[in-house]
Amino acid sequence: MTTVEFYMSEQGIRGFEIRDHTGYADHGQDIVCAAISALSQTAVMGLQDVVGVDCSVEIRDAFLACHLPKAIAPESWERSQIVLRTLLVGLTAIQAEYPNYLKIREVQ
Repeated sequence: MTTVEFYMSEQGIRGFEIRDHTGYADHGQDIVCAAISALSQTAVMGLQDVVGVDCSVEIRDAFLACHLPKAIAPESWERSQIVLRTLLVGLTAIQAEYPNYLKIREVQ
């Protein structure tokens, strides 16, 4: 099962971490894992290339972490929240369809 943790503050989402493969199907055939990967990597590119935020990113096998910098301009923060909330909405939709393969947690 894939787990996603969204790191929350009073102001919004500060970052996220995604761990493990879903186990829905064999490697290369796993549509659930592919959907999670596509959404999360697009969110990272959106933060970096569209919003222009220098976020901290770590990618390795079955792991992706992305955290906003501690110092961020208010306009960049607001634009980042649109990207991160969109990621949360997309992953929540996947979790609703495949609840045995994806678990989302919000961590304070």
